[in-house]
Amino acid sequence: MKKLIQLLMVVAIVCGLTIANITPIAHAEQDKNWEKIKESGELKVGLSADYAPMEFEHNVNGKNEYAGVDIELAKKIAKDNHLKLKIINMQFDSLLGALKTGKIDIIISGMTSTPERKKEVDFSDPYMYSNNTVLVKKSDAKKYHSLKDLANKKIAVQKSTEQEKIAQTEIENASITSLTRLPDAILSLKSHKVDAVVIEKPVAEAYLKQNKELTLASVKFNEDKKSTVIAIPKDSPEVMAHINKSIKDVKDHNLIDKYMDKASKEMSDDGNFFTKYGSFFVKGIVNTIILSAIGVIIGAVLGTLIALAKLSKIKIISWIAAAYIEIIRGTPLLVQVFIVFFGTTAALGLDISAFICGIIALIINSSAYIAEIIRAGINAVDKGQTEAAQCLGLNYNQTMKNVIMPQAIKNILPALGNEFVTLIKESSIVSTIGVSEVMFNSQVVQGISFDPFTPLLLAAGLYFVLTFSLSRIMTLIEGRMKASD
Repeated sequence: MKKLIQLLMVVAIVCGLTIANITPIAHAEQDKNWEKIKESGELKVGLSADYAPMEFEHNVNGKNEYAGVDIELAKKIAKDNHLKLKIINMQFDSLLGALKTGKIDIIISGMTSTPERKKEVDFSDPYMYSNNTVLVKKSDAKKYHSLKDLANKKIAVQKSTEQEKIAQTEIENASITSLTRLPDAILSLKSHKVDAVVIEKPVAEAYLKQNKELTLASVKFNEDKKSTVIAIPKDSPEVMAHINKSIKDVKDHNLIDKYMDKASKEMSDDGNFFTKYGSFFVKGIVNTIILSAIGVIIGAVLGTLIALAKLSKIKIISWIAAAYIEIIRGTPLLVQVFIVFFGTTAALGLDISAFICGIIALIINSSAYIAEIIRAGINAVDKGQTEAAQCLGLNYNQTMKNVIMPQAIKNILPALGNEFVTLIKESSIVSTIGVSEVMFNSQVVQGISFDPFTPLLLAAGLYFVLTFSLSRIMTLIEGRMKASD
């Protein structure tokens, strides 16, 4: 009997030591996301600020600020936990990727919990409930009274949303147009590209205030009220607990209604279109010029080195340069932007801002094209120039620096100017990761003003002014260089 008791005591001690050693490790793993947030003292909230009244940007005393129900909730969560709030604005369908790669800590963007999303992230308790509805042209309102009336019609939805899923499952044989941004869906409806838009009711009501030609169809979906939740990284119980605590307080004090009233007032600020939204376009122009200028200048330096590497007599260096050029020119800039933005965090663990990631992607892309332009310019210089330089006793480096490159640059100047013009237009692609250049800010204005068309016209005009002005400057420089011959 004594031996049995001793054996049980040994087993108990071993189990106790095992649990004591394992528990802290598991606990640390569970809390790693919360620990990271607490260490930084900052809560990075991802959202898509084109979804008024939930989240949008507006001008306050000449300064662009975020507003809306989700913004107020984010402020409360940050305040409750003594954290500094950092809003990271990007397209809705990029948010989950940003959360999984650590670019953001949580998503507060009118998101709904779905089985597909639950496989990738966890969700908080719901903080509000709402129905989905259908927006149609007021002249067509009498046509639509049930889901059957929408059968075989063209329906627009925002991509990767609950509304997209509902339209696909509940509207028979519908032709679904999934668009990245909700304002684009509204524009499609207003321009008769689609027959209806499936949309969340509070957002639809906000659009109706600014678009008198639209109305709600008397169509009801089979689904119950949808719950709006906050997306959280997997295995983050501490993050979940703190967020749910704030959400409970919001519900207990009925704060969502207060947030909604505040958002409605902020959406109806006085002033004409240009006084309200002009600052967005000014900021967009400045950032577009910075992005393009840095992309071309550093891209030209890197491109020159790559071009020289490709012309190198050392085969391995020439092969690496050629491979770099072919890979970069053979893949879309959009893919490169996403690889830089998500890859720097997922693969390298670096938290680099969207703006810097955009610059890096533009430099990489531009350098490959400039390398080929420079290589072609060098090859276009008569071989007799090289031979003459060698006869004068110049070595390879001296020949390239003093004889070949000056002539090559003169020859390729028009092509370099065209690359700069192209890069200004291509810089709009970095808007997909939340860089506030001209295109991104025009999309922001679409969401705030509920006017899906005017901001696009202004953006087109601004791009034209930038590219036309640059083209004239390059023509002037070319003329002076010819005159100096």
